[in-house]
Amino acid sequence: MLPLYIAKRYLFGKKSKNVINYISAISVLVVAIVTMALFVALSVFNGLEGLIISMYDSFDADLKITPTAGKVFVPDSRFEILKKNKGVISYSEVLEEDVLLKYGDKQFIGRMKGVSDSYKKTTQLDENIKYGDYMLRDSAVDYMLVGQGLAYSLSIGLQLVEPVHVYAPSRNAKKIAAPEKSYKHTYAYPVAVFQTQQDVDNKYFITSLSFARDLLGYKGEVSAVELSVDSEQVASVKAQIKGILGPGFDVKDRYEQHDFIYKVLKSEKWGIFLIVSFILLIASFNVVGSLTMLIIDKRKDISILQSMGAESKLIKQIFLFEGWMISFLGAVIGLVIGIVLCWLQMQFGLLKLAASGNFVVESYPVEIKTLDILWVFLVVMVIGFLAAYIPVMQISKTKGIKL
Repeated sequence: MLPLYIAKRYLFGKKSKNVINYISAISVLVVAIVTMALFVALSVFNGLEGLIISMYDSFDADLKITPTAGKVFVPDSRFEILKKNKGVISYSEVLEEDVLLKYGDKQFIGRMKGVSDSYKKTTQLDENIKYGDYMLRDSAVDYMLVGQGLAYSLSIGLQLVEPVHVYAPSRNAKKIAAPEKSYKHTYAYPVAVFQTQQDVDNKYFITSLSFARDLLGYKGEVSAVELSVDSEQVASVKAQIKGILGPGFDVKDRYEQHDFIYKVLKSEKWGIFLIVSFILLIASFNVVGSLTMLIIDKRKDISILQSMGAESKLIKQIFLFEGWMISFLGAVIGLVIGIVLCWLQMQFGLLKLAASGNFVVESYPVEIKTLDILWVFLVVMVIGFLAAYIPVMQISKTKGIKL
């Protein structure tokens, strides 16, 4: 293709170095730097999103079933059908409620989560225990697994000497005249401290379902049913469950259980994408300037091509390809450098979060996604085309050039 060949000769051919050549090289460099920054920013947000998801994954089940009305419900025969679903790996019943905790001379309003024995298979909470062992109860004693923030608030130790006292309002409080009998009280021994996500760690403790029912005065009620599902069948199992249970229940996957957090992460990521894309748009004025100066410098070449019968369309295509190749080179160089930097960060953690401190990770998390590479390349090429189109369409107005 003749226009592309001539454009390549202008950009790569042997020629005497002058200011225009240096400006073109600077334009490539600027596009490369902004492209690299855009890709690295997206990769860091991917890493942060993956980190947050992984922290919630250890506490949240793949699917969570809750009633659309009321706090609790009694699982009926339909839930027996769910247990037999081929995609369901583990089925766990859950009962949650806010309660008052007292340990020594300290008190705190925490969130009790009573779970059935299969809960250990439903989530990966046991893999995030910092101290102690995963136990809910034995034949004589009830135990609790305490979030790290909650343990700090109550100064809880794991010596199994002093229990944590748990208080909850009595369901029959209106019928009881004596105020001291308007709440129920029991206790359990802390045997483990877990660390998942700050919002969870600061208020939650895990205990057995029977302990929660005894305290709250329930028999067969639960507040939710949590399921561990084959990762490749989450969407299909979710649809099947909705069909079985009907409109009386909400069925939420991991993302829907914390939809606000994930929406914020997505909006921040694409907000950064738009901001850096705008910076790229501004940086592309270097391409406009260098291409305009190249057009002026090549007035004689344009005259020769015209005398040889070249049409204005062909001449415009030459400089359009020239500007587009500047953006193409910048995009490729920037993406290569960005991918290498992200890979180095993933392998060696070069950029640390801080010199010291208690963090979940020591260095900035990074995740490379193929779709981001395509998006960045596409945006750079579109902006590059616009940056080349502006001066090319003004060729006829350039002094000394007649098209």
